[in-house]
Amino acid sequence: MEPFTLILLLVIILFIGIPLLSSAIRIIREYERAVVFRLGRLVGAKGPGIVFIIPFIDQLLKVDLRIITVDVPKQEIITKDNVSVKVDAVIYYRVIDPVAAVTKVANYHYSVSMLGQTVLRDVLGQSELDELLQKRDELNKKISGILDELTMPWGIKIASVTLKSVELPEELMRAMAKQAEAERWRRARVIEAEGERQASQILGEAAKMYEEHPVALRLRELQTLIEIAREKALVVVTESSASPTGSMIGVYKALKEKEKTS
Repeated sequence: MEPFTLILLLVIILFIGIPLLSSAIRIIREYERAVVFRLGRLVGAKGPGIVFIIPFIDQLLKVDLRIITVDVPKQEIITKDNVSVKVDAVIYYRVIDPVAAVTKVANYHYSVSMLGQTVLRDVLGQSELDELLQKRDELNKKISGILDELTMPWGIKIASVTLKSVELPEELMRAMAKQAEAERWRRARVIEAEGERQASQILGEAAKMYEEHPVALRLRELQTLIEIAREKALVVVTESSASPTGSMIGVYKALKEKEKTS
C-alpha cells in the first residue's frame, strides 16, 4: 500500500472513529440514571459513571433523580359550602424508578402537573372554607397521599405538597374583617365585665369586713381625710361626731405650715 493511501486511510479512520468513539461513551452523573434501548427494546438503567453504548443502535435517555418542583397554577375551586376561591400549590417529587418513569408514562413531569391540578380541585372541593383556612397542613398531607398512590406505578415518589395561597372574594374578605372586629369587641366587653365582677366581689368582701370591724372603717376614714388634707388650699368639713378627726387634720396642717416657715 502506498504511503499516501495509508495516510489517507488513517485520516479517514480518525475522522470517523473519534466521533463514533465519543458517541459510544457517555458519562452519567451521580444524580442521574441512563435508560438504554437497543433497537427499540429495553436494556435497563445504567449509571452513574461511564456508560458504553453502540452508536446508531442504542438509544440513551437520561433521568434526573433529584427532587423536582412543580408549580401548580391557580385553580378556581368551589368549596363544599359553596364559596369560590382561587388556590395554587407546589408539588415536590422525585423519580425512584427510572425505567418505569420512561416506559409507563410519556412525559412524567407534565403528567404529575396535570394530575396535581385534578387532585387539588377534587380534595378542596370536598372541604369547607374553614378547613381550607385552618387545616392546611392536613389538606397538604391528604393531597400528597393521594398523588403518591397514583404516581407510584410511574416510579415517582411525591415528597410533599404545599398550598401556597388561598385567594378569597373581596366581599367575603370584608365580611371576615367585620366578623373579626366584632369578635375583638366581644372579647373586650367580656374582659371588662369580668373585671367589674371581680371588683364588685372584692368590694363586697371589704364592706363585710368593715361591717364586722367598725374600728377598721374609722381608721380608713382617718387615712382618707389625711390624704385629702395634704392638698393645698383645701377645706375639709366633717360632722360633729368626727370632730376628733377634724382636729387631727387641723393639727396636721398646722404642723405642715410650721415646717414650711421654719
